[in-house]
Amino acid sequence: MAKQYTIGELINLSAGYLSEKGCSSPRLDAELLLAHVLGLDRLALYLNFDKPLTSKEVDEYRRLIGRRGQRIPLAYLTGQKEFYSLPLNVAPEVLIPRPETEFVVEKVLELLEPGRPAQILELGTGSGAIAIALACQDPDFQITAADISPAALQVARANAERLEVAGQITFLESDLFAKVSGRFRVICSNPPYIKRSELPKLAPEVACEPAIALDGGPDGLDFYRRILSQAAAHLEQPGFVVLEIGWDQAADVRQLGEDAGLIWLETVQDYGGHDRVVVFQWQN
Repeated sequence: MAKQYTIGELINLSAGYLSEKGCSSPRLDAELLLAHVLGLDRLALYLNFDKPLTSKEVDEYRRLIGRRGQRIPLAYLTGQKEFYSLPLNVAPEVLIPRPETEFVVEKVLELLEPGRPAQILELGTGSGAIAIALACQDPDFQITAADISPAALQVARANAERLEVAGQITFLESDLFAKVSGRFRVICSNPPYIKRSELPKLAPEVACEPAIALDGGPDGLDFYRRILSQAAAHLEQPGFVVLEIGWDQAADVRQLGEDAGLIWLETVQDYGGHDRVVVFQWQN
């Protein structure tokens, strides 16, 4: 007769396995994957530590632990990632939202007057994280969310519909500004900003994410050049540009914006004290 594992035993065994495979948070990953399989939260896992599991539950859990051991990102295994306290569905077609990107949302909200209608453009929406977070904060925001990837737009649309903000967001298949019309109070983006030469050195989990959402060209600045050189033609006056950046790109991105005639307002640091968001104003 096959051994019946309890929740506690499986978590301990799996955490050890994931640690051997180089996962950075093996016990947390083991807990979250088992919670996902059982449809429980982590507190419920601990309250049921001695509960035996069925062979079906164990088999499904082992399958997911095996894939996590191959360094498949946790969010792709559970199909969900929280962003700005919102449960977003994610898939391998989209970049997994990071906590640092919430600073983009915060800066956009600071720039706009609550309750006043505003047109916002997000370039490279991916899962729709930024656009959806903004829409959830203010029903007077109308957002155009552009992405070059049809598969990413499908994920973003589904997220907007599930979170009941689809009426505020126009999803547009476009290579940055290519198919964008009109003017906006704010243009925001978390564009690809990793240097191409750095891509092979990324952690295995990051390497699983779509290269199109990571590759910033030879110096990591290709998308900033394109966005900042064209932004003024799509901005109201006054208008603002809010961009996430790599930790070492603040000076270069500021220079690109100022060369394009934009006024640099500030560079915002993230929770780790790294430069993370650059804010510009356009006023002719």
